[in-house]
Amino acid sequence: MRRTERYSAVIEWFERNMPNPETELNYSTPFELLVAVILSAQCTDKRVNMVTPRLWERFATAESMAEASESEIFEYISSISYPNNKARNLAAMARMLVADFGGVVPSSVEELQRLPGVGRKTANVVASVLYGCEVMPVDTHVFRVSARIGLTVGAKTPLQTEEQLTKYIPSHLLPKAHHWLILHGRYVCTARNPKCGECGIAEWCRSRRPEKGAPKG
Repeated sequence: MRRTERYSAVIEWFERNMPNPETELNYSTPFELLVAVILSAQCTDKRVNMVTPRLWERFATAESMAEASESEIFEYISSISYPNNKARNLAAMARMLVADFGGVVPSSVEELQRLPGVGRKTANVVASVLYGCEVMPVDTHVFRVSARIGLTVGAKTPLQTEEQLTKYIPSHLLPKAHHWLILHGRYVCTARNPKCGECGIAEWCRSRRPEKGAPKG
C-alpha cells in the first residue's frame, strides 16, 4: 500500500468514527490549559486532572501564580512527575506571562516557546487546542502510533515525525489528527499489547498482528 493511500484510509476512518476529538485535560481558561499541558509532560492526563482542581483554587490567574514561590507551587503538584522542575518552570512562566504578555496566553507557537517550561510540543498543543492553529504536536503516543501504522517512515525524532505528518495530513485536519493519534495510542494502540483485534484501522496498519488461527497475509 502506498503511503498516500494509507493516510487517506486512516483519515477517512477517524473522520467518520471520531469526528470531534478533544483533549482529556480539564481546564476552563487558557491559563489553566497552559499550566495543565506543562504538568502533563511525562505524566498522565488522569494524574494531572487529579491535581489541578486544588491548584486552580489557589492560582486562578497568571497574576496569582506569578506572586507565588516555587515551594508553594510545589505543595500543590508534588504528586506530579518532576515536581521540582515543574514548580520552578510554572513560577517563571507565570512571571513572564504577566510581564511580557499582560497575563494573556499568546497564540503563536514562537511566542509560547519563549515561556519557561514550554517546548515545541507544549506550544503546539496550546496553540492547536486554544486557537485552532494548524500544527501537529508530537508526544509519545503520536510518535509511536504514527510509526506503527506506517504514517511515518524512519522518523527518529519528534520533529521528524511532525514534519512527515504535516506533509501528508491536510492542514485543516491537523488539530483533530493530533487527538486522533493520541487517543488511539492511549486506548487501542497501546505501548504494550496493542489491541489489534479491536482496532478500526488495522486493515491499513503496516504492523498489524494477524488474529490467532488466521493465515498470515
